[in-house]
Amino acid sequence: MHRIPESELILHPDGAIYHLHLLPEQLADTVITVGDPDRVAEVSKYFDAIECKVSKREFITHTGRIGNKRLTVISTGIGTDNIDIVMTELDALVNIDLKTRMPFETHRSLDIIRVGTSGSLRAELPVDTFVASAYGVGLDNLMHFYEHQHSLQEAELADALDAHFDLIGHPPVQPYVFGCSRDLLKSVAGDWVAGITLTCSGFYGPQGRQLLAKSRLGEAWLTGMGRFDFNGTRVVNFEMETSGIYGMASMLGHRALSCNLLLANRITHQFSPDPQAGIERLIQKVLENLSATPST
Repeated sequence: MHRIPESELILHPDGAIYHLHLLPEQLADTVITVGDPDRVAEVSKYFDAIECKVSKREFITHTGRIGNKRLTVISTGIGTDNIDIVMTELDALVNIDLKTRMPFETHRSLDIIRVGTSGSLRAELPVDTFVASAYGVGLDNLMHFYEHQHSLQEAELADALDAHFDLIGHPPVQPYVFGCSRDLLKSVAGDWVAGITLTCSGFYGPQGRQLLAKSRLGEAWLTGMGRFDFNGTRVVNFEMETSGIYGMASMLGHRALSCNLLLANRITHQFSPDPQAGIERLIQKVLENLSATPST
């Protein structure tokens, strides 16, 4: 192990980590991530007590408790570029001594649960459905910048996707694949629909949306992805963070799960009549299930 230099691990004068502006003691072992900074308070309003509130850029953090369960909720902003920052700095807070800049000898693992919105790629999955991401497929480039290993199942899924792309057309990036924590999938998502989530680098063209600029991913491609099946697990949705969370969690030794509300059905062209009510239900259900799991 070596000392990490000041240029690589940047700290504020008070010792807080650079982008999140958090101190190690301000972080719980269970972390909920949300994209929208305003959604942090929508989660923490259900806490029995709030220990701290920290705000820096788009990264807003509240840490508190529900009963004996200590929780942190943090906003990431949109996209896997921000996920790179958030996951790296969360890991540094628990696995690097910020005073000596040396990694701890004992690794500490976090439970990281994304609570967010997404679009359905299956006509039979209506808006306002809860979906858990069994796998995240990255249609962005984040994990191509890191050395990482895939499990056998992840590698098999990547090969199956590549063969499917031969039929419907290859995306303009090389996808990568990472799975969720099966323990979190069972304890947090329960009997929800579980499937494969496509993580995109943008909201419009990268997800096949077309206003005035034409996307390379047309409606036929979206429909074709909805037909993909990997040993009974199908592609179910589009969003913008899951694959980065899963990839970084796998590489850094944390457990992760992405919990999604389907706001739009891209095949039937429907949109939720009350998005706020749906996300409120998702937050409540995730907190209810997390509160029922043992504290550490």
